[in-house]
Amino acid sequence: MDINHLSTSPDPLVSVIIPLYNAERYIEQCIHSILQQTWQNMEVIIVDDGSKDNSLIIAQKFESEKVKVLSQTNAGASAARNYGLKLAKGNYIQFMDADDLLSKDKIAAQVTLLEKNTNHVAVCGTVYFDDGTDPYQSKPGKEWYHQGSDDPVDFLLKLYAGGDVMPGYGGMIQPNAWLTPRTLIDKAGPWNEFRCPDDDGEFFCRVILAGNGVKYSDEGVNYYRKFTTRHSLSAQKTREAFENILFTIDLKYSYLKERTNVKILDHIFAKHYWELGVACYPSFKDISGLAINKAKGLGYMGNKYTSGKLATILSRVIGWRMMRKFSYLKHGH
Repeated sequence: MDINHLSTSPDPLVSVIIPLYNAERYIEQCIHSILQQTWQNMEVIIVDDGSKDNSLIIAQKFESEKVKVLSQTNAGASAARNYGLKLAKGNYIQFMDADDLLSKDKIAAQVTLLEKNTNHVAVCGTVYFDDGTDPYQSKPGKEWYHQGSDDPVDFLLKLYAGGDVMPGYGGMIQPNAWLTPRTLIDKAGPWNEFRCPDDDGEFFCRVILAGNGVKYSDEGVNYYRKFTTRHSLSAQKTREAFENILFTIDLKYSYLKERTNVKILDHIFAKHYWELGVACYPSFKDISGLAINKAKGLGYMGNKYTSGKLATILSRVIGWRMMRKFSYLKHGH
């Protein structure tokens, strides 16, 4: 079967939306990985978010009937994605970070899967590679969600659980790995336009709950670039970031609470609140206090502090707050 021709009717259009900010070293390679997709019925919408380097100039070299390049005053990646969504005409939406890559068959494989499974979202495996290394030397590991799920609530509980709450589950799904029907995004609503390390987690929580489940594609790979020196949003530890993480946890908990009353939901989110409370202490004691109180309110009974073996043992003697103060004095975070 020719994967590019599912029927005699026109192939579904896929809109690829790329928020772009100071990624001059990577955007060209990213665009090439999209244009080389075996699925050709695509439009590519690149939204420059006020880059201060040559990112916009490089992206504009690819402008064509298929590739649109837009710009906005710096407002964050979520705002850029929403700008792209307003213009997107596709039946399916592929969100793409400007420094990452996709295998050539990624979109085609997922469109094929979703055409057979309406009202679902599709996900594929991810290779996590260090910047400066060859991403194609590795294959994605087989995650617990490789069988997919027709129960959105159960899928999200397993995704958010750590191994100590639900052994064998947990982890993260990087946003490029998804392919989403536009109908589900319209039902779930646009991205919340805040600068938050977990903006994608909050968004896809709503999207998954809006559908009938998740289908896993054995074909197609998402290549996610990891940095050790660059100060990306996910590495920021500002007041705004911590406040928005707390807000995101609140939102995800509320979405799931509307759908289920299982006790494990409280166990899962008590752990999220506690870990946030520890992470932002002593830098932001007020946020820490709010998170810790929410964790206690949900009956948190897990580890108070987890680090190296010696530090973990010592924390049981002097308390987690004192250990966090030592860590802050030593490492600055």
